[in-house]
This record gives sequence, C-alpha cells and structure tokens, in this order.
Amino acid sequence: MTKQSKKPKLISLFSGCGGLDLGFKQAGYDVIWANDFEHSACKTYAKNFGPHIVEGSIVDIDFDKVPDADIITGGFPCQDFSMVYKRGGLETDRGNLYKQFVRAVKAKKPKVFVAENVKGLLTANRGRAIQQISKDFGKLGYHLDINLYNFAEYGAPQLRERVLIVGVRNDIDFRFEKPKPLYNPATYKTAGEALKGVEKVPFNNERQNIKDKTREMLKLIPEGGNFTSIPKDSPYYVKGMISHVYRKLDRNKPSTTIIAGGGGGTWGYHFEEPRPLTNRERARLFGYPDDFIFEGTITEVRKQIGNSVPPVAAKVVAEHLRPAFEADKIFVINPRAEFDDYREYITSELSGVKKMVLAAN
Repeated sequence: MTKQSKKPKLISLFSGCGGLDLGFKQAGYDVIWANDFEHSACKTYAKNFGPHIVEGSIVDIDFDKVPDADIITGGFPCQDFSMVYKRGGLETDRGNLYKQFVRAVKAKKPKVFVAENVKGLLTANRGRAIQQISKDFGKLGYHLDINLYNFAEYGAPQLRERVLIVGVRNDIDFRFEKPKPLYNPATYKTAGEALKGVEKVPFNNERQNIKDKTREMLKLIPEGGNFTSIPKDSPYYVKGMISHVYRKLDRNKPSTTIIAGGGGGTWGYHFEEPRPLTNRERARLFGYPDDFIFEGTITEVRKQIGNSVPPVAAKVVAEHLRPAFEADKIFVINPRAEFDDYREYITSELSGVKKMVLAAN
C-alpha cells in the first residue's frame, strides 16, 4: 500500500470565518470545499481562502456532488449546548444540526473527521447529547477520541475550553490521542503579549462608541476585574449574571473566553483604556495573523471571531493528525466484532469525560 505524501484534502462544514480551516491550512492541508450560511462569514472566508465556500443551508447540500476528501472538519452550532445561554441541546433544530455533519461523513467516508463544540456539549440533556452524537458517529465505522481542550495550552492567549471529537476510520492503522499541552499556567501566552503593537494594524481596528456612563463605570473596574468590582453604593453599580459582564483583560494573563454575542457589557474590555476591545484585538487573542481581514459590521465580525476556533491551537491538532494520512489501511476481518469493541470503548471513554467535566465544574 503506497503512503500519501501530498497534502490531505479537507472539506469544511459550518466553516464560519475559517479559524479551524486556517490552522489546518497552516499545517499543510488543502482546503477544497467549505459551507456556511452566514453571509458576512462567507465573505470573510472567501476573502482569505478563495471562492470554494458555498453559501447556504447545509440541509440543502447534496454531498454526492461535493468533492471527495481525506478529512472533514467543522464546528456544528453550539448555542444550544453552551453554558452561557439557555440550553435546549438536542431538543432544538439547531442542536440537531450535528446530524448534517454525520450525513456528510456517511456520504464521503473520509479517513478522519474533527468536530468542535462547546464544553456544555458534555453535559447537555444530562449527558445524553454526547452519548447520542458519539453513537451516531461510531455507527459509521470510526474510532473516536472525545476530549476537552483548553486552547491556552496550545498557544492561544485565551482561556478557551472546547470539546473536540476526532474520528479515525476503523480501517486506518492510526489511533489519535490528544496532544500533550505545550503551555502551562506559568508559560501561557498573555493578553499583553498578544496585543503588543496592535494599534498599528489598519484592518478591523475600529473602536466602538460607548456611553459616558459606561466609560466612567469601566474606570472603577481594576485590570482583570468585572462588574463585581464596582461598589454596591456606587451610582454605576450594575447587576450581572455571568462573569463576562464588564470583564477587563489582565495584561499578565491570558484573556478569559471571548464570546460571540450578547449585550449588557459582554464585549470584553481593554486592560488599561476604558473601552471595549476592537475586533482586531479580539482576533489577536485567537491567534489570527494581522493580514487576515474580516468582512462585515463590527457586530458581525465580533460574532465571526467569537464563534471561531483559535487557528494556533487548530494547527497543533492538525499536525498531530498528519500520520493518519500516511498510515496503511488495515483489514477488518469481523466488522461486527469491531463495532462491539468500539461500543465497549466509547462507554468507557464517555465515563472518563463525564468525570473530567464534573471535576472541572
């Protein structure tokens, strides 16, 4: 069996602005087809990657007409699994869009797939969501690695926890294991390092207008603090439900998680100046290069960035997967036995993941 030496071909689903794709491209993959339904995100994607992105609902895609590829990647919609928002999990139309990812994998049968989602996926519907998703992917003949990643451990200057489901086809002589962390709390890249010189970047660096009251409020919050730092007897005191509210960066630490939407002080704020972060500053906190240009309004670009995967971390995973495309195929003598082994494996794997999440909470 000859080994593959050329670039693995990649199909991208739920592509957004392309953070995950950029990491894989930087690792030597050839992204040949992509899909998303958000107009501004598609414009950003086309500007930075080329015209191979198809704008429209994934439900309408005929995957028999999509080119074959070695790997499928994507982050199916996460809001219904997120801990920040009211969650419906698999009981909503958006929560069930993962089935379109399953449909694509079934149709194209890539050697590998990588699905990304929020930490809340592990506990949505009392754990039933991840069990059902794993079962649906496993039925297609893939060995799964399900793990929670803190992308700060892989080079992003941001504490961002996300679940990656990595599937390797059973007939490929390769088993993926989560890469060992490259950074630890003592060596994490900091927000101060990430934003150094950012004021010189001409693209996506517009400052947002805010009210004088908000500016005065921010002056009361120390570096790294949030709304809870404002004295309760202050005329600027506000109530908040989540720690993101009026959260300022700490220049000596990674950013906390940058989110895609929300008002009421959830924009993320500069460590020194009393103002929201610019979109270029947000992009720096994900590891996007300065020549990656985003299309759309300030709000649309904020959403694109906040929904994306840090390219610097995606690149580490992509590099770790390269041996899968050079491995020989193995012959499965008894497919049923293979599936029974998998079922036993995934039960054990999910038990370990559940314990990890409970410990994190």
